[in-house]
Amino acid sequence: MSISHVFIYIFSVFISSVSQILLKTSANKKYESRIREYLNPRVIIAYGIFFIATFVTIIAYKGIPLSLGPILETTGYLWVSLLGYFILKEKISRRKIIGLIVVVAGIVVSCM
Repeated sequence: MSISHVFIYIFSVFISSVSQILLKTSANKKYESRIREYLNPRVIIAYGIFFIATFVTIIAYKGIPLSLGPILETTGYLWVSLLGYFILKEKISRRKIIGLIVVVAGIVVSCM
């Protein structure tokens, strides 16, 4: 297992989370037509980022075992929560903080 590939995988989860935030910001806007909801720059860029994240994940799997992927994928909960807090100004409740701590602890325990 290559530690650099672990970081590559985490990066792919991060950029995928950025894409989710872009889709959320697009969903929060009002559009004059149904087609504009799906064909606007934010949505197109977000799906482009998802496409890139897929290829980054493939590269990461060259150096990590397949069983580690789902474990690292759970870092997405952390990224989406942090990006939601900083970009969307969403509140992070005590319950969510406890959940994120459990997720991080699970990642740490699984990787040992």
